[in-house]
Amino acid sequence: MTFKEQIQQGIPSQLPQPKQYETNINHAPKRKEILGEEEKKLALKNALRYFEPQFHAELLPEFKEELEKYGRIYMYRFRPDYEMKARDIAEYPGKSEQAKAIMLMIQNNLDYAVAQHPHELITYGGNGAVFSNWAQYLLTMKYLSEMTDEQTLTMYSGHPMGLFPSHKDAPRVVVTNGMMIPNYSKPDDWEKFNALGVTQYGQMTAGSYMYIGPQGIVHGTTITVLNAFRKISKEPKGGLFVTSGLGGMSGAQPKAGNIAGCVTVIAEVNPKITKIRHDQGWVNEIHENLDELVERVKKAQQTQETVSLAYLGNIVEVWEKFDQEDLRIDIGSDQTSLHNPWAGGYYPVGQSFEESNKMMAEDPELFKEKVQETLRKHAEAINKHTAKGTYFFDYGNAFLLEASRAGADVMAENPTLGREFKFPSYVQDIMGPMCFDYGFGPFRWVCTSGKPEDLQKTDEIACQILEEMIKNSPEEIQQQMKDNIQWIKGAQENKLVVGSQARILYADAEGRMKIAEAFNKAIKNGEIGAVVLGRDHHDVSGTDSPYRETSNIYDGSRFTADMAIHNVIGDSFRGATWVSIHNGGGVGWGEVINGGFGMLLDGSDDADRRLKSMLFWDVNNGISRRSWARNEGAVFAIKRAMEAEPNLKVTLPNFVDENLFN
Repeated sequence: MTFKEQIQQGIPSQLPQPKQYETNINHAPKRKEILGEEEKKLALKNALRYFEPQFHAELLPEFKEELEKYGRIYMYRFRPDYEMKARDIAEYPGKSEQAKAIMLMIQNNLDYAVAQHPHELITYGGNGAVFSNWAQYLLTMKYLSEMTDEQTLTMYSGHPMGLFPSHKDAPRVVVTNGMMIPNYSKPDDWEKFNALGVTQYGQMTAGSYMYIGPQGIVHGTTITVLNAFRKISKEPKGGLFVTSGLGGMSGAQPKAGNIAGCVTVIAEVNPKITKIRHDQGWVNEIHENLDELVERVKKAQQTQETVSLAYLGNIVEVWEKFDQEDLRIDIGSDQTSLHNPWAGGYYPVGQSFEESNKMMAEDPELFKEKVQETLRKHAEAINKHTAKGTYFFDYGNAFLLEASRAGADVMAENPTLGREFKFPSYVQDIMGPMCFDYGFGPFRWVCTSGKPEDLQKTDEIACQILEEMIKNSPEEIQQQMKDNIQWIKGAQENKLVVGSQARILYADAEGRMKIAEAFNKAIKNGEIGAVVLGRDHHDVSGTDSPYRETSNIYDGSRFTADMAIHNVIGDSFRGATWVSIHNGGGVGWGEVINGGFGMLLDGSDDADRRLKSMLFWDVNNGISRRSWARNEGAVFAIKRAMEAEPNLKVTLPNFVDENLFN
């Protein structure tokens, strides 16, 4: 069968042969056993309902074995034989170009070069899934190949509910992931209901088909690292940045450190992902001996070398060793997947990766104890360095939250509303006041032709737009504009593409609309192929997350989730090609609600109309909320937006004189 025929087939009418478990692939750890006997029976029934009754007797023991062996039913037998990668949009079968674009994006999320655990359909973060099983993938792709522009596919936490009549301006796909009743959003609830096959953790851009590999966070991390050094009034050259995590999005950190120009040390316990990042050129060197690492760092500091050094081992060992050697760390952070601390997101010190994975599945309570003990040691070591002048920030991975729950010394001596921890969230100190309040966030695009020359052309277009815009930009956003121009000019040489021909750029609403409009015009003129627009959920408007995206909102509303819901509803009727709303993201299940979108630019007048309507709302929704919280940068930005668009009328806050309370 051809690729197109396999897509159109969906779930095959004859059972494919069972597939070998490939040990050379990075697999998800075994999930802990959480289902009772009756619940296991229910999970098996839920899995078998995808298949005709005549296959149930053969599949039942196989699915039962998967559930017992891995803690989930992945349906490995149904993995497609074709290569999993984003193809030229013309290679996909279908009646709708928008649907073809979504197929392309789904396959990019599952590309072996992109996905963290591709055979388990997990893109990043240890549990950020595109689907729960392979039957869902096959059925979804079949639906997309049949869809017209008068239909909408409803995705129910990985499950394709079906095609429903709609209209051409409606989203082609509406995605929800993990939208639990609030009282059922504890970590064990995810374990249970995911094992049952009725919900999944979509992370942020995994379950919304908008992940573009570690590049998606390289730019934001570069901005963060640059501004962290600016905060301590030090040039990155010769400066030392210490952090951890090379899997998924955290793999962006060494590349960002190199772009910023500092010495980066990053610890990772997983040998496979460490090798992958080294092979991809995202980290320069791998070290397994701490004494050798110390000498290498000293040499790099002395010569002001720009280099990234991976330590294959636990990050706690690095912090403790550097303290013993009195090695000055300038800025420090952490990006292990602490939103998922008990299932592979964070590993205890003092035991091997393999030992930890075994304990995680067989003795989860002891594993939890070891993780919390390590978190206390981790925080203790960081405190020793910060006493010497290190600037440490939480990088939005729930490090401070989980450390506090473990009883670590991370709480502020004199806490205030929104400043409970002794260390700031990077959003509080850097990204919030510098970027999100002004509407700057991770706008991204994918060239559906798959041609590097199309990506180069889009880079050139974006750079031209920004250089023209900066001439008349107000002083308040000059630095943001300069950083973005520098970024886009170096994007090609930094070899950021993994998987699809994609790019990310921090832009405000004006920049996004102008760049998108220029892309659409270039497509219309035949200069480039169609382009998919999107963004990370980690943005101005898409996410309500009290310890990350909205941590610099101090009016008491950071624990509300109205903005994310408004965002995805507003995007859906303003022209998005697909929309998504998730419970859970980079900071954990039950800790965040985040929404995203995708939009196909095909050179049409309809696309031009939609992009102007949707992108303006997608950004200014969040600026208005931040303005109402009395964030001064956002007040400035929303006033500027109202001047540009007469139909925008936003309620502005009145500021209260603090002296009235004395």
